Amino acid sequence: MAIADRKSASDSKGWGFFKLPFRQSGNSSNTTSTSSSASHQHQNQSNQQVEGSKTHGSSSVSSVARSLLPKRRRLKLDPANKLYFPYEAGKQVRSAIKIKNTSKSHVAFKFQTTAPKSCFMRPPGAILAPGESLIATVFKFVELPENNEKPMYQKSRDKFKIISMKVKADVDYVPELFDEQKDQTAAEQILRVVFLNPERPEPALEKLKRQLADADAAVAARKKPPEDTGPRIIGEGLVIDEWKERRERYLARQQVEGVDSV
Repeated sequence: MAIADRKSASDSKGWGFFKLPFRQSGNSSNTTSTSSSASHQHQNQSNQQVEGSKTHGSSSVSSVARSLLPKRRRLKLDPANKLYFPYEAGKQVRSAIKIKNTSKSHVAFKFQTTAPKSCFMRPPGAILAPGESLIATVFKFVELPENNEKPMYQKSRDKFKIISMKVKADVDYVPELFDEQKDQTAAEQILRVVFLNPERPEPALEKLKRQLADADAAVAARKKPPEDTGPRIIGEGLVIDEWKERRERYLARQQVEGVDSV
């Protein structure tokens, strides 16, 4: 019996000896899995930071690229960046520019100038529907040259600027539109004044004459009263149509026949 007890004790010690490495291996495997998961999380975080930095960098680059691109204009101008005037010292001269709405919405525009005392525009502003166009006339007083200087046809300090703004279709034009919504206005183009010699024929002068003739014709057409296809207006607002005239004639004829019969 003593021998059996010793064997069992020795056996238990042997199993205990062999169990220790397995326990240590289990702990080491847990430690290894924990460290691997931590490294994996750290790698994911670093990847997310790199992706976030890439996204932020790409968005900043795209915003910079958009700022460098030219702004899309709502109006097409003809001439594009100049206003031609015939040089006649001491007189008021005219220029013309065609303005067309090339956007898909209604656009309000307005003239601005660095010489408001000697220049004015007709019309000073308006609202154009999509695809609509008009020819604006610009008036300018040409000052006399000082000390009998020769006229410099290609030089002038005066400039004009056209600003625009998208509006709704049912909005009427008033100059205060641009004061109330300054954040929605955009500068279309700055126009430089160029004087032409009226005694020397050139393509720019001939084109100016044609545009002024078209502008005058458009103004005359607007002033012309529309053709009246409805009832005629006679006297102080009396509307008489053919049916009423026939009825009055019939009644008058009946009265005359009645008097004759009596």
